[in-house]
Amino acid sequence: MIHELFNLGYKRRLQQLELISPEQRRLRGQLIETYKYLNGLNHVTLERLFERDGNVQTRENCQNLIMRNFKIFLTLNFFSVNIVATWNQLPDDIVPAGTENTFKNRLVKYWIRNPSSTITY
Repeated sequence: MIHELFNLGYKRRLQQLELISPEQRRLRGQLIETYKYLNGLNHVTLERLFERDGNVQTRENCQNLIMRNFKIFLTLNFFSVNIVATWNQLPDDIVPAGTENTFKNRLVKYWIRNPSSTITY
């Protein structure tokens, strides 16, 4: 362990080392998978998972998704339902990344720069 960080708490150590929490890493993985689905990097029929919002004038980002309504309570835990609100909250400078690595780097940099605006579900 780095001697200067010995007396700091876990969250403060993460901030000093510019790392994200385990919860953020899990969410980051889900957002990366969503990016792959929306950009055709995963070979899955997109319509079965997500529905794109055709409204071009969105507040947050240019690739908003529509939250589907389900009558069964169990579907609230599905990946494709759970991640929509989080994806729609991402800023416009993160979502239209050209590559997967660019998306990953922009997302982590955004979270490190704005720790209070970390998006969770």
